[in-house]
Amino acid sequence: MPDPKIQRALISVSNKLGLAPLARGLADAGVEIFSTGGTRAFLEREGIPVRDVADYTGFPEMMDGRIKTLHPKVFGGILCRHDHAEDMQALRTHGIVSFELVVVNLYPFQSTVARADCTEAEAIEKIDIGGPSLVRAAAKNHAFVTIATDPGQYADILAQVQERGCTTLETRRRLAAAAFAHTADYDRAIAAWFARQTRPVEEDLPERIDWKAERLAALRYGENPHQKAGVYVFPGFSGPSVVTARQLHGKELSYNNLLDLDSALEIARFFALPAAVVIKHNNPCGAAVAPTLAEAATNALVGDPVSAYGSILGFNRPVDVETAEVLCGDGLFIEAIAAPAYHPAALSILSERPKWRKNVRLLEVGNLEGRREEWSFRFLSGGLLLQQADTLPDDERDWRVVTQASPAEELMEDLRFAWSMVRFVKSNAIVLVKNRMLVGVGAGQMSRVDSTEIAIQKAAERAAGSVLASDAFFPFPDSIERAATAGIRAIIQPGGSIRDQEVIDACNRRGVPMVFTGRRHFKH
Repeated sequence: MPDPKIQRALISVSNKLGLAPLARGLADAGVEIFSTGGTRAFLEREGIPVRDVADYTGFPEMMDGRIKTLHPKVFGGILCRHDHAEDMQALRTHGIVSFELVVVNLYPFQSTVARADCTEAEAIEKIDIGGPSLVRAAAKNHAFVTIATDPGQYADILAQVQERGCTTLETRRRLAAAAFAHTADYDRAIAAWFARQTRPVEEDLPERIDWKAERLAALRYGENPHQKAGVYVFPGFSGPSVVTARQLHGKELSYNNLLDLDSALEIARFFALPAAVVIKHNNPCGAAVAPTLAEAATNALVGDPVSAYGSILGFNRPVDVETAEVLCGDGLFIEAIAAPAYHPAALSILSERPKWRKNVRLLEVGNLEGRREEWSFRFLSGGLLLQQADTLPDDERDWRVVTQASPAEELMEDLRFAWSMVRFVKSNAIVLVKNRMLVGVGAGQMSRVDSTEIAIQKAAERAAGSVLASDAFFPFPDSIERAATAGIRAIIQPGGSIRDQEVIDACNRRGVPMVFTGRRHFKH
């Protein structure tokens, strides 16, 4: 059967964006428009011919508009199969007209319940009944009916109607898929809201998790060239993120770039002072806080200069000219940078001066003051793990010195910085810090003493006079002995081992003060 000519359109929308040009174009093309309530009033004010659905059905709107389109003369006109003689005879018998175009978007439930002052009664009234029914009916019968649920679809539909009097089956199939996704998202939002309202106060974890993410871009490949990959965004997300950031310069971002940029941004956001973070393979190899961003960048880059080659950088302040000059230093190669903003002169320097100027990706993520993620997820085969995100700072009132010696006051700032950094390093994690800069990192080793050895090796002569942080307890005193031999002046760790006393005794023998925080920060 040929594509059915669009003779009539049923229009009922909450969002009027783009509606007037669409309706005017349809009317000019000879399409008869039916509408209800506020939409009909809007079209009449625009001077567009429109027929009231209530006049057509002979059944008035009632119950404050709760019942408008729920009528056989509406749904029969949408669901009729034009190639079924029985369906078409039923239309004639009952005085029903066919609708070949349905334009509907739904009550703004999501934005209503997102308001802090939204009442339960308001939320309930924004649960659309007739709208989703119209959308699903039209989408089901897409062989004969075109369904529009988004103003972004209007231009293509109108162009096809103006050119050929109908839409193509391919277009209708695509719009039907979008329509079912639209109603599914809507129902998911309603179900999630009800779940929140009915969840027992003492129950922290959601009983059900429903996700929707939209593809933002297809990437060249994943972690490796043989793996396909894409980046997706959660609709409505507006916080600081590498996903929603604006790329100001450089090559296309890769899968690994995005992972590392996200880690760099997460760490930089944690600090109040100007902070710079250097990431390599999703672990920090350099980091520092300082009175100025340029000083922090300088110190972060010398933390592990070998690993910093080809690294990813994150900042918690706009990149200024002084910082850009630091990044243009000899021997550096930077893959990508994420920062809240860039001074125009700094942007010019980074995109014009270094040898790597053509390739470096510069991301502007905006203000970092937005809400941090409350939950973190890890996918398993057949399911996932959910946990509270480890983003809150620890309460120093829970810290206690467990050794005979206490850390000198000048070491406390380094201990705080070390303890903040170690949570961002893959376990088993050991970090060495000196003058509020990372000088050694031992990451991802199967034994804690190996991580300690690597951190000391990376720090080299800078280990002497540094402080050490461990993300979890020391199961044996061997790491303490190695740290003391390297000249480490103080240690901070959670405690909690059955051999804590042996570890404390080792610190006392070597005169190394140690702080227990009482909180572990594994990162697997």
